[in-house]
Amino acid sequence: MKLNMTQGMRDPHAPTPPSGDSLTWSDARLLGFKAMDDSHEAFYQTVQHLLFCDGATAMQALDAFETHAREHFGQEEEWMHSTGFPPRECHVQEHAAVLDSLQGVKTSVAQGQADIELVHEFAVFLFQWFPGHADYLDAALAAWMSKCTYGGKPVVLRRRLPVG
Repeated sequence: MKLNMTQGMRDPHAPTPPSGDSLTWSDARLLGFKAMDDSHEAFYQTVQHLLFCDGATAMQALDAFETHAREHFGQEEEWMHSTGFPPRECHVQEHAAVLDSLQGVKTSVAQGQADIELVHEFAVFLFQWFPGHADYLDAALAAWMSKCTYGGKPVVLRRRLPVG
């Protein structure tokens, strides 16, 4: 399965998360499992580097994103495996699809078949993909991990949310 940067993987009829595809991390993205929330905040920072890199720093930004994504996804997959998280297959497939797409972008840039615009488009795509992934798949894992670790559902305290 490969992510299509024009279509995405989500059902087009699925509800859109209220926080949308913001380029900035906020407490609106918290799921209530600290280790996961910290990793998600780092995801935003790493993708911002992709969005704002230039031709001279593109490969470095792509490599940094790859390092983060492999650690981030690997940790989530380890949690799923070690706790017997039931619906893990779809979640793992989405992770693999992001890494597949990343490899395609890296190859195109390295071979001179694409320029910085592709890297920036990939970053925008990630910002569009991530809220749905987090709000549906990661939220279920966060709830599962909280139940396994603490015996109950996560409690999420949010600050800095827009009023109104």
